[in-house]
Amino acid sequence: MTSQDLSVYISDFFSYAYSHKIELYNEYSLQHELGIFLRNQCPNYSVQFERNTSFFGINTATVKQEIDIAVFDKNEKFAIELKFPRNGAYPRRMFQFVEDICFIEQLKHNGFTGGCTVVLVDDPKFYSNQGLNTTGIYGYFRKKKPITGVINNPLQNNGPTQLIVNGSYKAIWSPTDILLRNNVADPITSVSAKYYIIEI
Repeated sequence: MTSQDLSVYISDFFSYAYSHKIELYNEYSLQHELGIFLRNQCPNYSVQFERNTSFFGINTATVKQEIDIAVFDKNEKFAIELKFPRNGAYPRRMFQFVEDICFIEQLKHNGFTGGCTVVLVDDPKFYSNQGLNTTGIYGYFRKKKPITGVINNPLQNNGPTQLIVNGSYKAIWSPTDILLRNNVADPITSVSAKYYIIEI
């Protein structure tokens, strides 16, 4: 398997979730429903959640320690990092998107075969450049500016001051529909959303 193969499975998942009436209502639902889907698609691999890097023998410093979804067998190891922000906080969340890329690069440097970062949003302010700021951190996600090199934290009091991305990646947003409801008494409704998958 390659990171590209994994990316195809993840893309297929969004169509599957919609056609099978699976609600995606927060980041945890995305993580677990995708993991269940991958177990069916990759029966020869272990699919596990929130695995610490130490489980894979990584004892060097990384920007994060917990892998959202680990897909592995005795020969290959892949990491999937997920974000599904539902409450704005655009610059902070965008910096976390970059942090996920940096994390998988570090895992790959420490023996992982590869991985993917996945971002799902139902808020156009994460990807639209219509009348919105497109400088700094915003440009990577609103104008497809290559995510590479030194990227500064727009909120200097929250997390690392900067990240270094060794490769070069672009956030190419794809449309999808997801199923949501605000409370148990409401009908399930279809909501327009977008996602990107970055292969590392």
